[in-house]
Amino acid sequence: MGKTLEVPQPQQRLAFGVEYDGGAFHGWQIQAGVATVQGALERALSAVAAEPVRVVTAGRTDAGVHATGQVVHFDTLSRRSDYAWVRGTNTQAPRGLAVNWVRNVSRDFHARFSATGRAYRYIILNRAVRPTILAGRVTWFYRPLNVEAMQQAADYLIGRHDFSAYRASGCQSHQPVREVRKLGVSRAREWVLIDIEADGFLHHMVRNIAGVLCAIGSGEQAPGWAQEVLESCDRRSGGVTASADGLYLTRVDYPGQFNLPMSPPPCQYW
Repeated sequence: MGKTLEVPQPQQRLAFGVEYDGGAFHGWQIQAGVATVQGALERALSAVAAEPVRVVTAGRTDAGVHATGQVVHFDTLSRRSDYAWVRGTNTQAPRGLAVNWVRNVSRDFHARFSATGRAYRYIILNRAVRPTILAGRVTWFYRPLNVEAMQQAADYLIGRHDFSAYRASGCQSHQPVREVRKLGVSRAREWVLIDIEADGFLHHMVRNIAGVLCAIGSGEQAPGWAQEVLESCDRRSGGVTASADGLYLTRVDYPGQFNLPMSPPPCQYW
């Protein structure tokens, strides 16, 4: 009798929801000699897949920036249950990194290019005493912040604008126009929260917006300064870039056809 030919399995595309403590890594992107989110995640996934894995992310985050709603995808020949992918990856991953869910997606899904929007939360501990247990996970601002003035300033930034003045001087994006869909500032006791949603973000855009809003909230500038900075299209007019400590990527939005889970709520402690 002739041998039965084994038909090779086609590659499948998997999407994962990922969260991490940015303080444990030197940013997202792989770099020689330092721990990065991408490097740690790929090693964990490769161990579960029993083959080399290279992930594509919805967006690269800087050193110190956290995520509760990051999304990645990769292609693999391996077949595992959803439970095995999540449990196995989290067993292999270092402290400070975890996957929340996995979905088998169509080949036209792309973690970065299929995204229709992203959301960030910036968390400020606004009190006289610096944080202890939450050091590195929230930004500390000791001077009282006027949330109403900050929201008045934030309203100037909602809509589609040239955000050249709010991006890093070394930003490599080909064009600086972005649409900010929501920008809210709220207070919960000693916490000040800045929530922002947009079709996309420039390098340091959220941290530069937070820096301007904090200068306004502390009374250094009037609310209209946010608009003056915006209209200048000059990063030099925008003041200090806020710390990465309090910044969280909380959500990446995709068309409903991909049927991806909702990201967990950002930091339920506040």
